[in-house]
Amino acid sequence: MRSIWPALAILLVVASACAQQNGGSTTGGTTVLATTTVLADITRNVAGDRLVVETLLPPGTDPHSFEPTPADLVKISESAVLIMNGAAYESFLARILDNTDQSGLVIDASSGLPIFEAGDGGGAPDPHLWLDPRNVIEYIHNIEAGLSRAYPDSADVFAANATAYIDRLQKLDTWIQEQVFIIPPERRLLVTNHETLHYFADRYGFQVVATALRSVSSDAAVSAGELGEVVDEIRHSGAPAIFLDEIEDSRLATQISEETGVIIVDDLHLESLTSGPPAATYLDMMRHNASRIVDALVQ
Repeated sequence: MRSIWPALAILLVVASACAQQNGGSTTGGTTVLATTTVLADITRNVAGDRLVVETLLPPGTDPHSFEPTPADLVKISESAVLIMNGAAYESFLARILDNTDQSGLVIDASSGLPIFEAGDGGGAPDPHLWLDPRNVIEYIHNIEAGLSRAYPDSADVFAANATAYIDRLQKLDTWIQEQVFIIPPERRLLVTNHETLHYFADRYGFQVVATALRSVSSDAAVSAGELGEVVDEIRHSGAPAIFLDEIEDSRLATQISEETGVIIVDDLHLESLTSGPPAATYLDMMRHNASRIVDALVQ
């Protein structure tokens, strides 16, 4: 990701001025800020109509290349509760929190979960935990506990909402397992553009045989030698497709496809929800992704 820190001091000054114009911090209010659209949707299912949940990153934004604006810094500093994915996903956020007057509650949604290391990502944590619905259930427990601490009068509502949403997540998990079952075991092979699908693969019995960008970030680069290794891995495994998020640059996948003959599935939604179909909610996103993966691998 491009460094934002040379400009951080300027942004902080502007954000501070904007916050003063807006009346300063509103940490006593009911605004809950989630870093991503996925987290915002999950949080809304817990909060119900008791809280206003806003999103820092707009739909379709690649978090790996996100750079906050002065307006974003104002949102962060004024949020009563800030919900983040954690696992080093929001790499832009730590220094911002250290340099703003954000005094609200910060909830790390992935706290307590076992975190994979990226296969060839230099030991970096793989933050894409939400692609296993069981992990989202743990997100919900963390979010419910945090919201209940911040707004104890609504704790019973949060608990009831969380229970209802967990039931829907368990049904989603069962549905995905049923869809995957129709793929012959020898074809349950995933090739990805960057390291995103390890939690999904671990849950549903896939093997990630190759990753074009051997990093948890879609902003990484690949050498000619690394690309050659990926091509060899695909040919050796017989994997039929390469999968990438709609927001990713598809040029590398196109090059791999031309050399190996694999089909390209470039309409997954892994990092962000969409404003409408097919991934307007987390549940919709997971159904869409599972359907596209199954369709490509059963052919």
